[in-house]
Amino acid sequence: MKIGVIRFPGTNCDRDVAKAIEIAGGTPEYVWWSEEDLTDYDGIVIPGGFSYGDYLRAGAMASITPVIDGIKSLVKEEKPVLGICNGAQILGEIGLVPGVFITNEHPKFNCEWTPLKVSTNRTPFTKSFKKGEIVDIPIAHAEGRFYTDDIDLLKDQDQIVLQFAEKNPNGSMEAITGICDESGLVCAMMPHPERATEEILGSSDGLNFFKGFL
Repeated sequence: MKIGVIRFPGTNCDRDVAKAIEIAGGTPEYVWWSEEDLTDYDGIVIPGGFSYGDYLRAGAMASITPVIDGIKSLVKEEKPVLGICNGAQILGEIGLVPGVFITNEHPKFNCEWTPLKVSTNRTPFTKSFKKGEIVDIPIAHAEGRFYTDDIDLLKDQDQIVLQFAEKNPNGSMEAITGICDESGLVCAMMPHPERATEEILGSSDGLNFFKGFL
């Protein structure tokens, strides 16, 4: 399977994501922000980083680039899309997932390993986990606090994908740090699974997100 890895000016986790896709058995290919036709790809990952230096707010500038139209077209074709950290912020910005990721409760960059609860396994990305399973994956963000006006709807539609299992490091509503659209094919998560794909890195819990994707 050929997976497009989106690159914006300021993206800095693209190579890590490409390596994770390779380990999982897929074929990654870098896609620049200026490309609009993504029909050759079986799925898309929007990696973390600081697209356009987080100018205005995280994901705001990236949300109006040509590649966004291509991503929306793939979603209509029911192909999977995973947004990680800055990618999650972008998916919220363009309305492909509900809610937004805003400045941390304590407004500073937070980088640490965090135990996470897999709150649903109905998505391709989490189907290899048991519901309620605890995984260890790092976070690295300053604007990762999840907020939505309709938390009850997310609960009713089983759209909460990941929650902090112990402390809530950024003040997210209900400790949410990963969500999906109604279909489950579009997932936005603030933690970095590509940084937890091999035991030498400290954990391989993140690899199943990419294996499930493929």
